[in-house]
Amino acid sequence: MKNKSLVLLVALTLFLFPAVNFAQSDQSSEGISGGFKVGANLSNVYDSDNEDFQADSKIGFAGGAFLSIPFGKYLGIQPEILFSQKGFKGSGSILGSEYSFSRTTNYIDVPILLAIKPISSLTLLVGPQYSYLMSQKYVFKSAMVNIEQQQQFENEDIRTNTLCITGGFDVNLTNIVLSARTGWDLQNNTADEASSTPRYKNMWYQVTVGYRF
Repeated sequence: MKNKSLVLLVALTLFLFPAVNFAQSDQSSEGISGGFKVGANLSNVYDSDNEDFQADSKIGFAGGAFLSIPFGKYLGIQPEILFSQKGFKGSGSILGSEYSFSRTTNYIDVPILLAIKPISSLTLLVGPQYSYLMSQKYVFKSAMVNIEQQQQFENEDIRTNTLCITGGFDVNLTNIVLSARTGWDLQNNTADEASSTPRYKNMWYQVTVGYRF
């Protein structure tokens, strides 16, 4: 599955090159622009295989760069590359003892978004996203025991290459860009269906503020 995800990323990149050339040759376009943005994710996971796995939302950092490639006045492509923290948290009690847990997953997200610009101040965006899992941190705390684990994923049971779908909008205020996104994984977090790791998919809401050059 890793190889299939990497092949898809290469295919999307190859698709992007003619789009750049077309945008550069289109005299009606506003020109290629880019910038940086920073903000936060509100993420959680959802049950993808009828498993009894529930958690609460978790806030994480999001930030990176974007490139706007217009095809004309109303359409374009917007690729981005982001460092994106996702995960979940929860709490409960066992035999009267309270406990809490959280999982923070650190991803590199690469969305390739179709941009629709009905007016100059608003851009609607939707498209596929490739996510690469760099590491994850799990913390469990209770009155009896505290556990903290940092993983770098030598274990093949964990999926490190994931296909997602994402969409949202940008509000364009001259050089300032206010962005809102939502997204869902299309694949489970486990590559091995026999893995003892609970199977789930990430979902998230993201807000960022950026500067366009």
